[in-house]
Amino acid sequence: MNSTTQAVTDTELIQRIARSDHGAFDVLYRRHSGRVLGLATRRLSDRGRAEDATQDAFAAIWRSARSFRPTRGSGTTWLYTVARNAIIDRARRSSAEVAEVPELAFDGPGPDSEAETSWMRETVHLAVSLLPEHESEVILLAYWSGLSQSEIAERLAIPLGTVKTRTRSALTRLAGALEREQLL
Repeated sequence: MNSTTQAVTDTELIQRIARSDHGAFDVLYRRHSGRVLGLATRRLSDRGRAEDATQDAFAAIWRSARSFRPTRGSGTTWLYTVARNAIIDRARRSSAEVAEVPELAFDGPGPDSEAETSWMRETVHLAVSLLPEHESEVILLAYWSGLSQSEIAERLAIPLGTVKTRTRSALTRLAGALEREQLL
């Protein structure tokens, strides 16, 4: 993927897909198919069914791109909502017993867990980016830079009480936003 492709947002890609742009679809597929497959594998516990669900998800994205409305949310959120629905449909369609996941030879997280973690991180970063600047600033300093509230107050030259108020307000907004964005 070149730097020009990376600069195009998911929202722009979906809007181009709505106009039958196969190149935009290829970029979106390369960007998200691994994560969608990981989520499907985790939910369905069967690689074959997960691959089918992933294929169903991207077919649905192609078919329903015209229904995407950027005013209702980000392209990424819309994409994972469509994927979630395809995964749920695939789970309902199959009346067969879910295959057991084979035991792994190591105790570390598998690709499906890493994909879900990556997706969750992206969702949280998106939610933080939508906060008012004065609130996102304290969240970024606290959680990504590891600063205490006292250190944040000192760095921003604002009272400690203001930092606490902004943090509480930001966390409340984030909780609400993430609750509304529950995808899986």
